[in-house]
Amino acid sequence: MTITDSTYESLKTVGRSLAMRGLNTSHSGNISIRSGGKMVIKRRAAMLGWLQKEDLVETALDEEDSYSLIASTESGVHRAIYQNTDAMAVIHAHCPYLVTLSLIEDEITCIDAEGSFMYKRIPVVELDIPAGAKEAAIKVPPVLKNYKICVVRSHGAFAKGMTIEDALCNITGAEQSAMIRYLTMQTGKPLKRDYSKEKDFSNW
Repeated sequence: MTITDSTYESLKTVGRSLAMRGLNTSHSGNISIRSGGKMVIKRRAAMLGWLQKEDLVETALDEEDSYSLIASTESGVHRAIYQNTDAMAVIHAHCPYLVTLSLIEDEITCIDAEGSFMYKRIPVVELDIPAGAKEAAIKVPPVLKNYKICVVRSHGAFAKGMTIEDALCNITGAEQSAMIRYLTMQTGKPLKRDYSKEKDFSNW
């Protein structure tokens, strides 16, 4: 198993960023990158915000192998995303505002300028068991074929990217949009301008 120093540094930086932003608890969440016919993913029970090099696992993309036993419990979802989308990196985080809105909405419409440009709307995926990795591996990848990020209702978000930094941008950007939407809803006042009702928005 060979994990380069540059790969480790990138994943460590992203893991620390997610933790410092409060998007995960001490041990929740997971990140991965695609590397040829394999993926590098966080080890099971490792602390995402304080990753050591030995906390990363390289495992097969096409099927489970001996390293799957120590890889993240969500590794099956990551594997399915790589098999069915153009993702080169995946982040799973328990973003508070995205999760909150997923409890009351079937899709999260972005109302801020950046969010409406980058994401427009963020799909909410319904699972019988919200934290069930097997069902998520079936239902999340089809959504991520057409979207950069989706939220499993009451559980957390999955974001893809062409790099791990790109995936970080998507998950933090979507969480910021969800925060702005939530805070705006709390005012109880109507929007002065609703981007979701403007030309071409409904095409997404």
